[in-house]
Amino acid sequence: MKKILLIASLLFVSVSIQAQKSAEQKAIEQACLDYLDGFYEGDTMKIIRSIKPSLFKFGYWKNKKTDEYESDGNMTFTEAVAYARKVNEKKSFAKAGSPKKVEVLDIVNHIASAKVTAWWGVDYILLSKNGDRWLIEQVLWEGPLEKNHLPN
Repeated sequence: MKKILLIASLLFVSVSIQAQKSAEQKAIEQACLDYLDGFYEGDTMKIIRSIKPSLFKFGYWKNKKTDEYESDGNMTFTEAVAYARKVNEKKSFAKAGSPKKVEVLDIVNHIASAKVTAWWGVDYILLSKNGDRWLIEQVLWEGPLEKNHLPN
């Protein structure tokens, strides 16, 4: 009888851990989707709820004239919100069928990493858990996408 109770307890703990991890993964995916949709749709509320005010976003883009990659500098929280606002004001939304993929790479207790594929390129994202919410702290990106980096 003790063995049955021990096995049942272990199974319960295992199922509980898996459910918790699944919930965390969904919350991380949602933060990344809010980030993407915020830029795609010009939705400042999605940007605000997905990133920390201390955001550090840094990237590289390919200069079409020189065919060389150049630094794009840092984008702050304020600049991210302003960019989303400009997308909305100019109605310059992402084209239908634009890449939009989120891959959660790793989850620990209070930190996580993800890869986002978007129309502008690939973003590697670091998130932190703040209370019960996951927020984006840092983004390192490169664009544009090469054909071999497009999501399936």
